[in-house]
Amino acid sequence: MNLNIIGYVIYLLITTFIIINVGKICYRNGNIYVAQLIPEHKDLCQKTNQVLLIGYYLLNLGYCGMTLISWDKIISYPQLVEVISIKTATIICIIAMLHYFNIYIITKYIQKLI
Repeated sequence: MNLNIIGYVIYLLITTFIIINVGKICYRNGNIYVAQLIPEHKDLCQKTNQVLLIGYYLLNLGYCGMTLISWDKIISYPQLVEVISIKTATIICIIAMLHYFNIYIITKYIQKLI
């Protein structure tokens, strides 16, 4: 029995949930960092933060969709759990690296302005 379709659905539901929730948290708390970059223009800060959120969603959801083509045939339930776990962990690591990279870039940019 081919369990790939079940795996795709479970994987996309889990990763979409994680990506959307992390995006909301970063968007809500990211206004402080963006406001430090452009202190005089609150509206521009808000729009910049929205563009960052859209880019985050497009990058991560696009990557999730693209990884589906690299899956091998899944023939057992233990293999299904293993594949979903590995793929989900990869997405979480990518999100974490992107977050810390963005914070690093923003911090370096703010330090140059000061």
